[in-house]
Amino acid sequence: MRNWIILFLLLIVFAPLFSAESLRVVALFSGKAMLSIDGKNRLLKVGERSPEGVLLISANSNKAVIEINGDSQTLELGKGVAAAYKTPEVTRLRIVLGNDGAYSVQGAIESHSVPMVVDTGANTVALSANQAARIGLDYRRDGRQVLVQTASGVVQGYALNLSRVRAGSIELHHVAAVVIEGELPEKVLLGMSFLSRLHIQNKGNLMILTKSH
Repeated sequence: MRNWIILFLLLIVFAPLFSAESLRVVALFSGKAMLSIDGKNRLLKVGERSPEGVLLISANSNKAVIEINGDSQTLELGKGVAAAYKTPEVTRLRIVLGNDGAYSVQGAIESHSVPMVVDTGANTVALSANQAARIGLDYRRDGRQVLVQTASGVVQGYALNLSRVRAGSIELHHVAAVVIEGELPEKVLLGMSFLSRLHIQNKGNLMILTKSH
């Protein structure tokens, strides 16, 4: 089941996040910088990181080089960083590896409850025609015909966009999917069209999916 769709792997790299809304350089020295972070003055030496997560890489009387969320920025006196660096709120979903070797979770498509299997090898969300009929998807009208390579060979499918897909507590909108003619896969394959928009962590038999808002 987990090899139903020809897959590709995506590498998702996440850096530590800056947890403040505003940052401004208020004073510069050789090897030091005074930063105003959310109205609080932080005097940092080169190599020091503020409680909010700002790292001072270098500083002189003209400019400071800082690192935020893995990116370096050069700032002059009085210059600041936009509030876009504020740490977003997150939703986390923890899924334990089952005895069948799969990460299964109860989810929903267009508000209809369906069982799902996390499949990082599938390039899109995939469901059978039987499942699509049960939840009322008119995939022949709304989708376009495609050929899908499965473990059993090439089969007919329909590519379409789903308005809402939810896995546990995480919901995303406008998710690419494919409906495969027949009864398989038995469970919805939660592929990379959904997963690539999340942070994925594997810790032993535990998978953690994180959505930033």
